[in-house]
Amino acid sequence: MNKGRKRSPLTIAILLLVGLFLAYREGALQFPSATTNSERSADSLYEGSQVVAAYQNRQSNVQVEGQGEIVHILPDDTQGSRHQKFILRINDSLTILIAHNIDLAPRVDPISVGDQIAFYGEYEWNQKGGVVHWTHHDPGGRHPDGWLQSHGQRFE
Repeated sequence: MNKGRKRSPLTIAILLLVGLFLAYREGALQFPSATTNSERSADSLYEGSQVVAAYQNRQSNVQVEGQGEIVHILPDDTQGSRHQKFILRINDSLTILIAHNIDLAPRVDPISVGDQIAFYGEYEWNQKGGVVHWTHHDPGGRHPDGWLQSHGQRFE
């Protein structure tokens, strides 16, 4: 190397860009995404949720707590025990069916598409996203009590 030789600003800029590119490619450097802070906090809330983990691991008979947005309200299931049914969006890639026993707990009312619902119940895996049931008190005391919460009111 020649002592006393200075590098041109263009050479320094090119070396800096190459270094940044290599750091980015190796994962040592990450740039923030274009999502807003509210989008990031909502995604963060759901990314680590128990439901997402149970779905990814194909687990059933798992007590889960979470929340989601109603995307579809289904007709009541009237075969056997009656159930109020609706679909919740947990995150951008997962929806679940809520099956709420209205013979043992009050109907969640009013609800509309777009409402946020919090829940605690038993998750059962299926390829469509899964089902959460046991969202009510167990009169026999053999199962953990579940609940649904909408508009500040808890239904159990």
